[in-house]
Amino acid sequence: MTRILLLAAALAWPTIPAGAQTPVSPRNLYERLICVVPMTGSGTYEDPRRPMFAPADSDRLQARGEAQILGYAYEVSDDGQFALVEFVARDRTAFEPIVNSARSDVRAFRKGTARREEVEAEFGRLKRNVDWNQFWTKFGVNAR
Repeated sequence: MTRILLLAAALAWPTIPAGAQTPVSPRNLYERLICVVPMTGSGTYEDPRRPMFAPADSDRLQARGEAQILGYAYEVSDDGQFALVEFVARDRTAFEPIVNSARSDVRAFRKGTARREEVEAEFGRLKRNVDWNQFWTKFGVNAR
């Protein structure tokens, strides 16, 4: 009887840690790029006001490749001319038009490699009186 109990315990032992693992937060899935980009669009239904490089809903529905932007979250700067954006994509190649942009008013920071102080300094030039602790907890895209 004790042999059976020891055998059952030995077989069950490797499965115990698997149940205790916590899932990855949706805010840490996929590739993410934090940017300062100009606002575009005329504000009509056909051309909504949105950050540059952000796909309109119709564009996002038509694109079916891996190299596409899945989602984005943004806040408009104090003057309304720029957007502080987080873009989310499955593959980093979706960010190539943003990262390789020749425009001087586009600034991109790869999430996980850029320092928080760098991003806060850049965003702070465009948006004053920001509670950074609250900003970082509510800012983000839960893409699936």
